[in-house]
Amino acid sequence: MKSTYRDVARHALAATLLGVAAMASAAQDFKIGFVSTDRIFRDSAAAKAAQTKLEQEFARREREVETLGNQLRTASEKFEKDAPTLSESQRTTRQRQLVELDREFQRKRREFQEDLNQRKNEELQQVLERANRVIRQVAEAEKYDLIIQEAVYINPKHDITEKVINGLNAAK
Repeated sequence: MKSTYRDVARHALAATLLGVAAMASAAQDFKIGFVSTDRIFRDSAAAKAAQTKLEQEFARREREVETLGNQLRTASEKFEKDAPTLSESQRTTRQRQLVELDREFQRKRREFQEDLNQRKNEELQQVLERANRVIRQVAEAEKYDLIIQEAVYINPKHDITEKVINGLNAAK
């Protein structure tokens, strides 16, 4: 019975070694690429155009929010300066006005930020969809088996981000 167990163990070891050798051989043909989404969003012409579009689209509202914030700050400073000389009813009235102005400022700032974030996400999603099309084209043309977009570490020789950015810029 010992010889049978040894035979089985030898066969299992041989099969394991053969499998490892086959995987190593196949791994040599396995081509991996990496794309940095952050770099695409930062460096591509499409992302820069989206950023410019958003800045133009939201510039007026941003100025309105800044103006309202300045009005609030000025009114608050004026109240602090005038408070000792105001009657109780004047002080209460001015405090209510400041609270109301602050509410309006907070509301407008929150709405502005929510709208800006929503539009930014929409624009970045369009850039990402275009980038993914370019990634697929590069992968097919250069016979990549796997393209990774997020990784803790990647050897720079696998980074195809620059090719994707160039393809994205050329596809305008």
